[in-house]
Amino acid sequence: MVVAPSGAGKSTLVNALLAQDPSIRLSISHTTRPPRPGEQDGREYHFTTIEAFREARDRGDFLEWAEVHGNYYATSRVWIEQQMAHGHDVLLEIDWQGAQQVHKRFSNAVEVFILPPSLTALEERLRKRGQDEPNVIVRRLLAAGSEMAHASEADYVIINDVFDEALEKLRCVVRATRLRFSSQKARHADLFIELGIH
Repeated sequence: MVVAPSGAGKSTLVNALLAQDPSIRLSISHTTRPPRPGEQDGREYHFTTIEAFREARDRGDFLEWAEVHGNYYATSRVWIEQQMAHGHDVLLEIDWQGAQQVHKRFSNAVEVFILPPSLTALEERLRKRGQDEPNVIVRRLLAAGSEMAHASEADYVIINDVFDEALEKLRCVVRATRLRFSSQKARHADLFIELGIH
């Protein structure tokens, strides 16, 4: 799971990681927020209505869900379980509330928190991307402090100051996670049986 406040560079880092490692499956979140310019349904998000979102939530279709900045976001439980059953690496790009819910269901999930190099840099990034109205930017900046307070819950923290360095650190986390006992056992089940490792 990759977690960060808006403007810390989470999506840019995740997209670069996926371009370098296409074996990672990105979970596409469901959201009730309207698409931004250039976004497509099923690519950046599964865009849905509040009513449809609530119905899916009440059926138990979501692994986690949260209300963020007045919009709902969620991760498909069914899709995640299918991917994991096939031994695929799954990356969730979510907020801290979602990460807490995922940890309750999957205690071995790895959380990486992306931090900006400063609050000034965070504000500059939010303004430069030009996707939000000024009042939304102010709201995001006010929320950033309480969001970043949850960095202590993460397994890893990456400060996104120099992009290439931050990306390499994220790649290192992925490589290390793949070497955990549970991951290796799932990927090499026959070898572990042959070697008598349980």
